[in-house]
Amino acid sequence: MRSEARSATTVATVALLLLGADGMADDTAVDVSFSSGVEYSSGKYGGSNDIEDLYVPLTLRLDYDKIGLRLTVPYLSVSTEETVQAAGTGQTSGAEAQQTVTESGLGDVIAALTIYDVYVSDEANAVIDLTGKIKFGTADESKDLGTGENDYTLQVDAYRFFDRWTLQGSAGYRFRGEPASTELDNALLGSVGGTYAAPGSALLGLYYDFRESSLPGRNDVEEVSGFASFRLSSAWRLELYAFTGLTDSSADFGGGLNISTDLSQLRARQRQDF
Repeated sequence: MRSEARSATTVATVALLLLGADGMADDTAVDVSFSSGVEYSSGKYGGSNDIEDLYVPLTLRLDYDKIGLRLTVPYLSVSTEETVQAAGTGQTSGAEAQQTVTESGLGDVIAALTIYDVYVSDEANAVIDLTGKIKFGTADESKDLGTGENDYTLQVDAYRFFDRWTLQGSAGYRFRGEPASTELDNALLGSVGGTYAAPGSALLGLYYDFRESSLPGRNDVEEVSGFASFRLSSAWRLELYAFTGLTDSSADFGGGLNISTDLSQLRARQRQDF
């Protein structure tokens, strides 16, 4: 019942935001965009069993002049390869066999607020943004899709702009909720990388990401990722990306695609067609 109530609340919230976004798309003071995609990853994550994740997020984003709001509602499917004891006969125990167990459902809903240009240096051509994020514990903990607890993150992002290059460094801290069955530590976060605006509409990027382990005795999470983003039209953009882990606690590999649309541009195009 608790899981059903959380799902119903999430659906109602998203519906209200989408209705509001449709109306605000005509307001030049706000940029409204919507994106979705699919991500696959695989690894042991410091354990002994292989785990495969399929992640399908739906994201609504509202960008004002100085403030950005983002809501992500994901579908999550987790397949775990487990070792089971096969049935034996008489006094003889059965041989071990591999069995794949798959659980799926609503993932953890994420809401974020970003304050743009908290610091601006015209001389250095650099800016700093500040983001606060809440990960709601909407994923079903009984299916091991999440912890069932809320997490809170504060993050600072610094950008240095060149002609076609943009360098970025991020630092943050995540306050983890405490599930009843597991002790989780708060975690430091960090990333460094940059993007290159290629001639035409392509945008290329490479990043290194770090996250302190929330499980005592486990390695920290370290990953390297790269992406390529292409504009399909004035209203649509496609991004392809891949990543690999550098520690036992990270995914062995993963990748995905994301497609986004600027609703104000889409509505303007629709008006021109009629």
